[in-house]
Amino acid sequence: MKTVMASDHRGIALKKKITEVCLANGWPLSDLGPETGESVDYPDFALKACREVVRGRADMGILICGTGIGMSMAANKVRGIRAALCYNPEVALLARKHNDANVLVLSADYTDEKTLAVLLKNFVTTGFEGGRHQRRVDKMSHLEQQEIETSQNKNEEELC
Repeated sequence: MKTVMASDHRGIALKKKITEVCLANGWPLSDLGPETGESVDYPDFALKACREVVRGRADMGILICGTGIGMSMAANKVRGIRAALCYNPEVALLARKHNDANVLVLSADYTDEKTLAVLLKNFVTTGFEGGRHQRRVDKMSHLEQQEIETSQNKNEEELC
């Protein structure tokens, strides 16, 4: 299970802890940046990681910013991404089991380091349950497609 990770400048310290946990468990992880604490814009790094996931070069992603909210919002703009802001191990487990989340979003400021290893384990090792949940995931994908088509139609109308 190959995972890519990215953050903004506020997520640098948490990325180091995540790397330690992943290495200790033998989970392949690529850090897509940034490498320093110099101020950066989180949408740029969210897009970088999410593109790796949707192109199939990674199975899942991990994104970190101060609250996790900005990264969640940016990631979920990418078609095919189901990013979940998870704040405890139970939510991480359910995000995978019920929502087939493919990107874990964490808050650099509010993630409990005592439960970080369990939270990561739950997200990385849990599979999608399918069943009734598949219908809901399919509906989300359908909504994405509808919005794309609506936007394209609107753009075409404006050109006429």
